[in-house]
Amino acid sequence: MPKYLTAALYKFVSLPDYQALQAPILDACKNNRIKGTLLIAEEGINGTIAGLPDDIHRMLHFLRTAPLFKNKFSDLNHKESFANEHPFYRMKVKLKKEIVTLGVQGVSPTKKVGTYVKPEDWNALISDPNVMLIDTRNDYEVDIGTFKGAINPETTTFREFPEYVAKHFDKTKHKKVAMFCTGGIRCEKASSYMMDQGFEEVYHLQGGILKYLETVPEAQSLWQGECFVFDQRVAVKHNLEVGDFDQCFACRHPLSPAEMQSEHYIAGVSCPYCFDKITSEKRVRLMERQKQVALAKKRGEIHIGEKQK
Repeated sequence: MPKYLTAALYKFVSLPDYQALQAPILDACKNNRIKGTLLIAEEGINGTIAGLPDDIHRMLHFLRTAPLFKNKFSDLNHKESFANEHPFYRMKVKLKKEIVTLGVQGVSPTKKVGTYVKPEDWNALISDPNVMLIDTRNDYEVDIGTFKGAINPETTTFREFPEYVAKHFDKTKHKKVAMFCTGGIRCEKASSYMMDQGFEEVYHLQGGILKYLETVPEAQSLWQGECFVFDQRVAVKHNLEVGDFDQCFACRHPLSPAEMQSEHYIAGVSCPYCFDKITSEKRVRLMERQKQVALAKKRGEIHIGEKQK
């Protein structure tokens, strides 16, 4: 059985004293031997952590029950997956202006949000020809997998989403909008934004793609490809099994097995997406780093920053 449990979690909730939560959350993670990244802001908490199953469950219990949090995380949901190797190298708890950066002041799912759609009801919704289906993730994520018929906004960051909406969508024409993202956080905030813009019938996938892949049988799935995740697994498939994609260390673009056969792919140095964009100085640094990774592997050690899968 895989050894490490990964828990992806988020919750939009008012945390006016969020700065005071950083140290106790970090201490609790370290005391439970947990690694990963958590973001906290005035609008809530977001992140992914991993560790031994008992340690993860203790940490989640702490978030849901500790008096420090005043029951604000009592209904905190999370999504689980397992891995043979630890998907993170260290633990970070970061203070942010937003737990997912849209860059538009006043947008808050705690005040206004679209309709949550459970994974088991998602297929019926997006099969409606009157529904405009939008993938709210970034272009490199969409490249390796998405729902059949979904619109790709071709954004490089979530900050670009409002501009795309302004240019391409009309609230008087697009009456029914459905959105999705990896874990549910971006599409939840995007639904709040679109409702602020006057779109009335807005839906989003509760729990995101990860919950859908975990819940909906592959034979009934409308998902095509793999789902990019922000840890060392790179991508997951149905039942949240680790996928076949790797990731370029230089530009962080996900790479299929076929792309890793390219003449432009050099492990740890370049890939077909960045081979002609890397300066000679950076190439030298990357080659030296890869040399150190190889030497560490010979010694039976793990080089900091080396991806495991």
